[in-house]
Amino acid sequence: MISTSWIEKRKSYWQKLESLVVSARGGVKSLSHDELQELSLLYRQTAADLAAIRLDPSSVHFARYLNQLMTRAHNIIYAGHRASPWAIPRFFRYQYPRIVRRNLRYCGLAIAVFVVGGLAGIALTLQDPDFKLQLLGPQMVRTIEHKEMWTHSIISVKPLASSEIMTNNMTVAFMTYATGIVAGLGTIYMLFFNGVLMGVIGTACATAGMSLSLWSFVAPHGALELPAIFLAGGAGLKIAHGLLFPGMLPRKESLAMAGREATALVLGTVPILVIAGTIEAFVSPTGMPIPLKFAMSGALLVLLASYLFLAPVDRQLTKSDPDYQAGD
Repeated sequence: MISTSWIEKRKSYWQKLESLVVSARGGVKSLSHDELQELSLLYRQTAADLAAIRLDPSSVHFARYLNQLMTRAHNIIYAGHRASPWAIPRFFRYQYPRIVRRNLRYCGLAIAVFVVGGLAGIALTLQDPDFKLQLLGPQMVRTIEHKEMWTHSIISVKPLASSEIMTNNMTVAFMTYATGIVAGLGTIYMLFFNGVLMGVIGTACATAGMSLSLWSFVAPHGALELPAIFLAGGAGLKIAHGLLFPGMLPRKESLAMAGREATALVLGTVPILVIAGTIEAFVSPTGMPIPLKFAMSGALLVLLASYLFLAPVDRQLTKSDPDYQAGD
């Protein structure tokens, strides 16, 4: 167990590191040579302190503070590094899965909001059959009642449809992320509304005996599209948390830190949505055997989960790197 006297002794070093971090807001050029050396030394010492404090369950508050401090110092120390041509592949191979794992609680909350919206959509449609008219419109409702899918038009214009679907999905994802700045209310609304929409469509199709047609259409691309929306929702809720619960940081700086992490989280969904949009245009509405569509959906979901949760730790990261300590 970490003693109070040890913490009091180390506090002065942490405060000095924080002072240097504040002084270097304009970049490392604003620090003298001696200050840069001191920053580097304090950074390594604080990393060791953080490693020790993490072993003491009663020091969670200090561990959170030091983790934030280390992240701020890391951003300053490495801000001037020349960009590598391998930065983007490295980001997707190592960094993005770690970012997702760090923010699982926000993504889990996004899933919960979506599911609650879906259940509300089911309940409202069962209670008042006319509710689906208000949400879906008469034309789509008539199509469903005639046991026809509204997706057949996609087949004749696949390349154009693929582009439009990608654009629409990315718009939804980035709106879900960006509206987190409104204390998370915008993000919650987007997730809840899309859940309600899914619940209403699912119930309307079930009533018309079209459940198999609907879910065999949704399954191939939905295995990627829905997780991407949940990740974007998690990013929006991350921003909201940084705004509402700054902890020991100034609110502006807490929001900036949360914003950087959230932006990385949502940017990682772009290739996922590109693949999902391609599948939605070229595979989902086709006459591919239904069992094959569901098998494809399961395979894609397993591949995505394996990438996000089984990806290896970057061996080039050291134990003094906050990405290493905050990750796996």
